[in-house]
Amino acid sequence: MIAHLSGTLLSKQATSVILDVAGVGYEVTIPISTFYELEEPGASVQLRIYTHVREDALQLYGFKTARERELFLRLISVSGIGPKLGITLLSGMSADEMIASIRTNNLARLTLIPGVGRKTAERLVMELRDKVASLSSPELEEELGAHTEATAPPTEDSVRSDALSALLNLGYQRSSAEKAVNGALSEGGDVSVEAILRQSLRKLAKG
Repeated sequence: MIAHLSGTLLSKQATSVILDVAGVGYEVTIPISTFYELEEPGASVQLRIYTHVREDALQLYGFKTARERELFLRLISVSGIGPKLGITLLSGMSADEMIASIRTNNLARLTLIPGVGRKTAERLVMELRDKVASLSSPELEEELGAHTEATAPPTEDSVRSDALSALLNLGYQRSSAEKAVNGALSEGGDVSVEAILRQSLRKLAKG
């Protein structure tokens, strides 16, 4: 099984990347938290990998940190949560928020994530409340914290398109996603895909 990949980042989107490893391009599904932390295309990057084998496909899921991968593994150990929903969970809130929501029985926050109903949220809390405690540490915020951008500012239209595409991939309805993205853009400030996604997800979480 593939557990780690190190190579050149060929391209990145909010929910997937293509990584060139010794001339072989690997498509890897990622959560938005990892997207925030990735360097720009052309850079050398390393990803922790979870390999999911099905009868008709072999899928790779990548994470910037070992702790993020470990949290993902614990999430998909819960009955009814597969890799796709695991990625959505990690994209819907930060690792700190996820751990806090599970440990404090915050079902309302968990059910705001697309695809997570009350029963699923209850299983997350019941099965993982004690198991995620060890993943909470002061280093977590630094690992999932600020990132820097080294590229020219993208156009507003391209940011709107990329942010909307990411939200639709995460399961949000187009009308709600468009409203959140437009609202985030109207506030001004940092016009990057990462920043607009953060603001849009906050708006969607508030309903």
